[in-house]
Amino acid sequence: MKNHLSKFLAAVLMLLSISAFAQKPPAGKVWPVAKANAWYKQHKWMSGADFIPSNAINQLEMWQAHTFDPATIDRELGYAESIGFNTMRVFLYSLAWKQDKAGFKKRVDQYLTIANKHHIQTMFVFFDDCWNADAKVGLQPAPKQGVHNSGWLQDPGNRLNNAGEIAMLQAYVTDVMTTFKHDKRILLWDLYNEPGNSNKKEASMGLLTKVFAWARAVNPDQPISVGLWDWTFEKLNTYQALNSDIVTYHDYTEEASHLKTIQMLKTHGRPLICTEYMARTRGSKFGNIMPMLKKENVGALNWGFVMGKTNTIYAWDNPMPDGGEPKEWFHDIFRKDGTPYKPEEVELIKKLNGK
Repeated sequence: MKNHLSKFLAAVLMLLSISAFAQKPPAGKVWPVAKANAWYKQHKWMSGADFIPSNAINQLEMWQAHTFDPATIDRELGYAESIGFNTMRVFLYSLAWKQDKAGFKKRVDQYLTIANKHHIQTMFVFFDDCWNADAKVGLQPAPKQGVHNSGWLQDPGNRLNNAGEIAMLQAYVTDVMTTFKHDKRILLWDLYNEPGNSNKKEASMGLLTKVFAWARAVNPDQPISVGLWDWTFEKLNTYQALNSDIVTYHDYTEEASHLKTIQMLKTHGRPLICTEYMARTRGSKFGNIMPMLKKENVGALNWGFVMGKTNTIYAWDNPMPDGGEPKEWFHDIFRKDGTPYKPEEVELIKKLNGK
Protein backbone atom coordinates (compact mmCIF):
# COMPACT_ATOMS: atom_id res chain seq x y z
CA MET A 1 0.00 0.00 0.00
CA LYS A 2 2.79 2.40 0.93
CA ASN A 3 4.49 1.73 -2.40
CA HIS A 4 1.24 2.37 -4.30
CA LEU A 5 0.71 5.61 -2.34
CA SER A 6 4.20 6.87 -3.14
CA LYS A 7 3.66 6.10 -6.81
CA PHE A 8 0.33 7.94 -6.69
CA LEU A 9 1.91 11.01 -5.08
CA ALA A 10 4.73 10.95 -7.60
CA ALA A 11 2.21 10.88 -10.43
CA VAL A 12 0.29 13.82 -8.91
CA LEU A 13 3.49 15.82 -8.56
CA MET A 14 4.40 15.02 -12.16
CA LEU A 15 0.98 16.22 -13.40
CA LEU A 16 1.29 19.43 -11.37
CA SER A 17 4.72 19.95 -12.84
CA ILE A 18 3.41 19.47 -16.38
CA SER A 19 0.57 21.90 -15.64
CA ALA A 20 3.01 24.52 -14.41
CA PHE A 21 5.19 24.09 -17.49
CA ALA A 22 2.13 24.38 -19.73
CA GLN A 23 1.50 27.86 -18.34
CA LYS A 24 5.01 29.22 -18.85
CA PRO A 25 8.26 27.39 -19.53
CA PRO A 26 11.24 28.37 -17.39
CA ALA A 27 14.09 30.24 -19.07
CA GLY A 28 16.60 27.93 -20.66
CA LYS A 29 14.28 24.94 -20.98
CA VAL A 30 12.74 23.23 -23.99
CA TRP A 31 8.95 23.42 -23.97
CA PRO A 32 7.31 20.26 -22.66
CA VAL A 33 5.55 18.22 -25.34
CA ALA A 34 2.16 19.06 -23.84
CA LYS A 35 2.76 22.81 -24.16
CA ALA A 36 4.06 22.46 -27.72
CA ASN A 37 0.97 20.55 -28.80
CA ALA A 38 -1.37 22.95 -26.98
CA TRP A 39 0.29 25.86 -28.79
CA TYR A 40 -0.13 24.15 -32.17
CA LYS A 41 -3.82 23.47 -31.57
CA GLN A 42 -4.42 27.18 -31.03
CA HIS A 43 -3.54 27.89 -34.67
CA LYS A 44 -5.22 27.13 -37.95
CA TRP A 45 -3.38 24.74 -40.24
CA MET A 46 -0.27 26.67 -41.24
CA SER A 47 0.29 27.21 -44.94
CA GLY A 48 2.53 29.69 -46.68
CA ALA A 49 5.94 30.23 -48.21
CA ASP A 50 9.48 31.39 -47.62
CA PHE A 51 9.14 35.06 -48.51
CA ILE A 52 11.47 37.68 -49.93
CA PRO A 53 10.08 40.49 -52.12
CA SER A 54 10.69 40.03 -55.83
CA ASN A 55 12.93 43.11 -56.03
CA ALA A 56 15.46 41.85 -53.44
CA ILE A 57 18.29 39.51 -54.42
CA ASN A 58 19.10 38.64 -50.81
CA GLN A 59 18.38 39.35 -47.16
CA LEU A 60 20.49 42.53 -47.05
CA GLU A 61 18.69 44.05 -50.00
CA MET A 62 15.38 43.31 -48.31
CA TRP A 63 16.32 44.92 -44.97
CA GLN A 64 18.77 47.77 -45.67
CA ALA A 65 17.17 51.19 -45.37
CA HIS A 66 17.72 52.34 -48.95
CA THR A 67 16.23 49.19 -50.51
CA PHE A 68 13.55 48.23 -48.00
CA ASP A 69 10.33 48.41 -50.02
CA PRO A 70 7.07 48.36 -48.05
CA ALA A 71 4.96 48.89 -51.18
CA THR A 72 6.26 45.72 -52.85
CA ILE A 73 5.99 43.75 -49.61
CA ASP A 74 2.39 44.93 -49.19
CA ARG A 75 1.44 44.04 -52.75
CA GLU A 76 3.03 40.60 -52.68
CA LEU A 77 1.69 39.67 -49.24
CA GLY A 78 -1.67 40.61 -50.72
CA TYR A 79 -1.14 37.82 -53.25
CA ALA A 80 -0.50 35.49 -50.30
CA GLU A 81 -3.67 36.54 -48.53
CA SER A 82 -5.69 36.03 -51.72
CA ILE A 83 -4.86 32.31 -51.77
CA GLY A 84 -5.31 31.78 -48.05
CA PHE A 85 -1.67 31.69 -46.94
CA ASN A 86 -1.43 32.56 -43.24
CA THR A 87 2.28 32.04 -42.49
CA MET A 88 5.49 33.37 -44.05
CA ARG A 89 9.08 32.43 -43.21
CA VAL A 90 11.36 35.47 -43.56
CA PHE A 91 15.15 35.72 -43.23
CA LEU A 92 16.63 38.56 -41.18
CA TYR A 93 20.28 39.64 -41.52
CA SER A 94 22.84 40.51 -38.85
CA LEU A 95 24.75 43.13 -40.86
CA ALA A 96 21.55 45.08 -41.52
CA TRP A 97 21.06 45.22 -37.74
CA LYS A 98 24.71 46.15 -37.08
CA GLN A 99 24.54 48.94 -39.67
CA ASP A 100 21.45 50.57 -38.16
CA LYS A 101 20.06 48.86 -35.07
CA ALA A 102 17.09 51.13 -34.37
CA GLY A 103 16.23 51.50 -38.06
CA PHE A 104 16.43 47.75 -38.60
CA LYS A 105 14.01 47.03 -35.77
CA LYS A 106 11.68 49.74 -37.05
CA ARG A 107 11.67 48.07 -40.48
CA VAL A 108 11.00 44.67 -38.88
CA ASP A 109 8.04 46.21 -37.08
CA GLN A 110 6.86 47.79 -40.33
CA TYR A 111 7.05 44.42 -42.09
CA LEU A 112 5.06 42.80 -39.28
CA THR A 113 2.41 45.50 -39.51
CA ILE A 114 2.00 44.83 -43.23
CA ALA A 115 1.90 41.06 -42.73
CA ASN A 116 -0.62 41.36 -39.94
CA LYS A 117 -2.87 43.49 -42.17
CA HIS A 118 -2.94 40.51 -44.53
CA HIS A 119 -3.68 38.07 -41.65
CA ILE A 120 -0.23 36.51 -41.92
CA GLN A 121 2.00 35.47 -39.02
CA THR A 122 5.76 35.43 -39.52
CA MET A 123 8.47 32.93 -38.76
CA PHE A 124 11.80 34.81 -38.58
CA VAL A 125 15.18 33.19 -39.38
CA PHE A 126 18.45 34.48 -37.89
CA PHE A 127 21.41 32.51 -39.29
CA ASP A 128 22.00 30.62 -42.55
CA ASP A 129 24.73 28.37 -43.98
CA CYS A 130 23.50 28.50 -47.60
CA TRP A 131 25.10 30.05 -50.70
CA ASN A 132 27.52 33.02 -50.61
CA ALA A 133 29.86 33.42 -47.64
CA ASP A 134 31.17 36.97 -48.21
CA ALA A 135 28.53 39.58 -47.47
CA LYS A 136 29.09 43.31 -47.87
CA VAL A 137 26.74 46.08 -46.78
CA GLY A 138 25.61 48.63 -49.34
CA LEU A 139 24.62 48.07 -52.95
CA GLN A 140 24.05 44.39 -53.66
CA PRO A 141 25.14 42.64 -56.89
CA ALA A 142 22.82 42.15 -59.83
CA PRO A 143 21.50 38.61 -60.32
CA LYS A 144 23.60 36.26 -62.44
CA GLN A 145 21.50 35.45 -65.46
CA GLY A 146 19.70 32.13 -65.12
CA VAL A 147 21.45 31.15 -61.85
CA HIS A 148 19.42 30.05 -58.81
CA ASN A 149 19.88 32.31 -55.76
CA SER A 150 23.08 33.83 -57.16
CA GLY A 151 23.16 36.58 -54.53
CA TRP A 152 21.81 34.82 -51.42
CA LEU A 153 24.00 35.22 -48.34
CA GLN A 154 25.21 33.02 -45.54
CA ASP A 155 24.98 34.62 -42.12
CA PRO A 156 27.51 35.03 -40.63
CA GLY A 157 29.46 33.14 -43.32
CA ASN A 158 33.19 33.88 -43.33
CA ARG A 159 32.71 36.66 -40.78
CA LEU A 160 32.59 34.02 -38.06
CA ASN A 161 36.40 34.05 -38.16
CA ASN A 162 36.52 37.76 -37.25
CA ALA A 163 37.48 38.83 -33.73
CA GLY A 164 34.44 39.93 -31.79
CA GLU A 165 31.95 38.43 -34.24
CA ILE A 166 30.37 36.07 -31.70
CA ALA A 167 29.73 38.94 -29.30
CA MET A 168 28.09 40.92 -32.09
CA LEU A 169 25.90 37.99 -33.13
CA GLN A 170 24.83 37.43 -29.52
CA ALA A 171 23.90 41.09 -29.19
CA TYR A 172 21.95 40.92 -32.46
CA VAL A 173 19.91 37.86 -31.53
CA THR A 174 19.32 39.10 -27.99
CA ASP A 175 18.27 42.60 -29.05
CA VAL A 176 15.86 41.50 -31.78
CA MET A 177 14.29 38.69 -29.74
CA THR A 178 13.97 40.84 -26.62
CA THR A 179 12.28 43.62 -28.61
CA PHE A 180 9.70 41.26 -30.12
CA LYS A 181 9.50 38.45 -27.51
CA HIS A 182 5.84 39.19 -26.72
CA ASP A 183 4.75 40.08 -30.27
CA LYS A 184 1.81 37.92 -31.35
CA ARG A 185 2.49 38.74 -35.00
CA ILE A 186 5.54 36.46 -34.77
CA LEU A 187 4.67 32.77 -34.92
CA LEU A 188 8.06 31.19 -34.22
CA TRP A 189 11.79 31.94 -34.14
CA ASP A 190 13.74 29.76 -36.60
CA LEU A 191 17.24 30.26 -35.24
CA TYR A 192 19.45 28.80 -37.97
CA ASN A 193 18.70 27.72 -41.54
CA GLU A 194 20.38 24.49 -42.65
CA PRO A 195 23.35 24.42 -40.26
CA GLY A 196 26.19 22.44 -41.75
CA ASN A 197 25.41 23.34 -45.36
CA SER A 198 28.14 24.62 -47.74
CA ASN A 199 30.22 21.62 -46.60
CA LYS A 200 30.54 23.01 -43.06
CA LYS A 201 28.93 19.96 -41.45
CA GLU A 202 29.75 19.69 -37.74
CA ALA A 203 31.82 22.89 -37.85
CA SER A 204 28.46 24.67 -37.41
CA MET A 205 27.80 23.00 -34.06
CA GLY A 206 29.48 25.80 -32.10
CA LEU A 207 27.22 28.56 -33.42
CA LEU A 208 24.18 26.26 -33.30
CA THR A 209 24.58 25.58 -29.57
CA LYS A 210 25.25 29.25 -28.87
CA VAL A 211 22.18 30.57 -30.66
CA PHE A 212 19.95 28.13 -28.77
CA ALA A 213 21.50 29.34 -25.49
CA TRP A 214 21.01 33.00 -26.44
CA ALA A 215 17.38 32.39 -27.38
CA ARG A 216 16.63 30.44 -24.19
CA ALA A 217 18.11 33.28 -22.14
CA VAL A 218 15.60 35.68 -23.71
CA ASN A 219 12.77 33.17 -23.10
CA PRO A 220 10.31 34.52 -25.69
CA ASP A 221 6.59 33.78 -25.69
CA GLN A 222 7.01 32.24 -29.14
CA PRO A 223 8.54 28.78 -29.63
CA ILE A 224 12.02 28.31 -31.09
CA SER A 225 13.26 25.75 -33.57
CA VAL A 226 16.02 24.84 -36.00
CA GLY A 227 14.90 22.76 -38.97
CA LEU A 228 16.25 19.31 -39.80
CA TRP A 229 17.32 19.00 -43.41
CA ASP A 230 20.19 16.52 -44.03
CA TRP A 231 19.65 13.08 -42.50
CA THR A 232 23.39 12.26 -42.61
CA PHE A 233 24.17 14.99 -40.04
CA GLU A 234 23.50 12.80 -37.01
CA LYS A 235 25.13 15.03 -34.38
CA LEU A 236 23.54 18.25 -35.64
CA ASN A 237 20.15 16.60 -36.14
CA THR A 238 20.13 15.19 -32.62
CA TYR A 239 20.89 18.56 -31.09
CA GLN A 240 18.35 20.39 -33.25
CA ALA A 241 15.52 17.94 -32.60
CA LEU A 242 16.06 17.68 -28.85
CA ASN A 243 16.36 21.44 -28.34
CA SER A 244 13.49 22.65 -30.55
CA ASP A 245 10.06 23.39 -29.10
CA ILE A 246 8.39 22.60 -32.43
CA VAL A 247 9.99 20.19 -34.90
CA THR A 248 10.60 21.91 -38.23
CA TYR A 249 12.20 20.32 -41.27
CA HIS A 250 12.90 20.57 -45.01
CA ASP A 251 11.96 17.93 -47.58
CA TYR A 252 12.09 18.36 -51.35
CA THR A 253 11.37 14.73 -52.22
CA GLU A 254 8.27 13.17 -53.76
CA GLU A 255 5.26 12.07 -51.74
CA ALA A 256 6.22 8.55 -50.58
CA SER A 257 9.66 9.63 -49.38
CA HIS A 258 8.33 12.77 -47.74
CA LEU A 259 5.67 10.78 -45.88
CA LYS A 260 8.38 8.52 -44.43
CA THR A 261 10.13 11.64 -43.11
CA ILE A 262 6.92 12.74 -41.42
CA GLN A 263 6.34 9.31 -39.88
CA MET A 264 9.87 9.31 -38.50
CA LEU A 265 9.65 12.85 -37.08
CA LYS A 266 6.26 12.21 -35.46
CA THR A 267 8.04 9.89 -33.04
CA HIS A 268 9.17 13.03 -31.16
CA GLY A 269 5.54 13.66 -30.23
CA ARG A 270 5.80 17.33 -31.14
CA PRO A 271 3.99 19.34 -33.82
CA LEU A 272 5.63 19.34 -37.25
CA ILE A 273 6.05 22.23 -39.68
CA CYS A 274 7.69 21.66 -43.06
CA THR A 275 9.44 24.98 -43.63
CA GLU A 276 10.77 24.13 -47.10
CA TYR A 277 9.29 21.92 -49.83
CA MET A 278 8.14 22.18 -53.48
CA ALA A 279 10.74 21.72 -56.19
CA ARG A 280 8.69 20.79 -59.24
CA THR A 281 11.40 19.09 -61.30
CA ARG A 282 12.28 16.86 -58.33
CA GLY A 283 8.74 15.56 -57.91
CA SER A 284 7.85 17.77 -54.93
CA LYS A 285 4.79 19.66 -56.14
CA PHE A 286 1.73 21.32 -54.69
CA GLY A 287 -0.50 18.68 -56.24
CA ASN A 288 1.07 15.72 -54.45
CA ILE A 289 2.69 17.20 -51.32
CA MET A 290 0.42 19.94 -49.99
CA PRO A 291 -2.71 17.74 -49.61
CA MET A 292 -0.59 15.11 -47.85
CA LEU A 293 0.81 17.71 -45.43
CA LYS A 294 -2.69 18.89 -44.58
CA LYS A 295 -3.91 15.33 -44.07
CA GLU A 296 -1.00 14.68 -41.71
CA ASN A 297 -1.61 18.02 -39.91
CA VAL A 298 1.88 19.23 -40.82
CA GLY A 299 2.44 22.94 -41.48
CA ALA A 300 3.29 23.58 -45.15
CA LEU A 301 5.69 26.37 -46.20
CA ASN A 302 7.10 26.07 -49.71
CA TRP A 303 10.27 27.76 -50.93
CA GLY A 304 9.64 30.67 -53.28
CA PHE A 305 6.71 32.96 -53.83
CA VAL A 306 6.99 35.67 -56.52
CA MET A 307 9.52 35.24 -59.32
CA GLY A 308 12.20 37.88 -59.04
CA LYS A 309 15.84 38.66 -58.38
CA THR A 310 16.51 35.44 -56.45
CA ASN A 311 16.06 33.54 -59.74
CA THR A 312 14.44 30.61 -57.98
CA ILE A 313 12.40 29.65 -61.02
CA TYR A 314 15.72 28.02 -62.03
CA ALA A 315 16.84 24.74 -60.44
CA TRP A 316 19.73 24.55 -57.96
CA ASP A 317 21.94 22.56 -60.30
CA ASN A 318 20.64 23.54 -63.74
CA PRO A 319 21.56 27.14 -64.67
CA MET A 320 20.23 28.65 -67.89
CA PRO A 321 22.92 31.09 -69.07
CA ASP A 322 20.62 32.61 -71.69
CA GLY A 323 18.23 33.66 -68.93
CA GLY A 324 15.25 32.14 -70.68
CA GLU A 325 12.22 30.96 -68.76
CA PRO A 326 12.49 27.24 -67.92
CA LYS A 327 9.79 24.96 -69.28
CA GLU A 328 8.96 24.03 -65.69
CA TRP A 329 9.67 26.47 -62.87
CA PHE A 330 11.66 25.01 -59.99
CA HIS A 331 10.09 27.20 -57.25
CA ASP A 332 7.72 30.20 -57.06
CA ILE A 333 3.98 30.63 -57.53
CA PHE A 334 3.34 34.08 -59.03
CA ARG A 335 4.71 36.40 -61.67
CA LYS A 336 5.41 39.94 -60.49
CA ASP A 337 2.01 41.22 -61.61
CA GLY A 338 0.24 38.58 -59.52
CA THR A 339 -0.54 36.25 -62.40
CA PRO A 340 -0.17 32.62 -61.26
CA TYR A 341 2.48 30.51 -62.97
CA LYS A 342 0.01 27.61 -62.90
CA PRO A 343 -3.61 28.63 -62.23
CA GLU A 344 -4.53 25.05 -61.31
CA GLU A 345 -1.94 25.10 -58.50
CA VAL A 346 -3.36 28.32 -57.10
CA GLU A 347 -6.87 26.87 -57.21
CA LEU A 348 -5.67 23.83 -55.25
CA ILE A 349 -3.93 26.02 -52.66
CA LYS A 350 -7.08 28.11 -52.25
CA LYS A 351 -9.21 25.00 -51.85
CA LEU A 352 -6.90 23.52 -49.21
CA ASN A 353 -6.98 26.84 -47.36
CA GLY A 354 -10.76 27.10 -47.53
CA LYS A 355 -10.78 30.14 -49.83
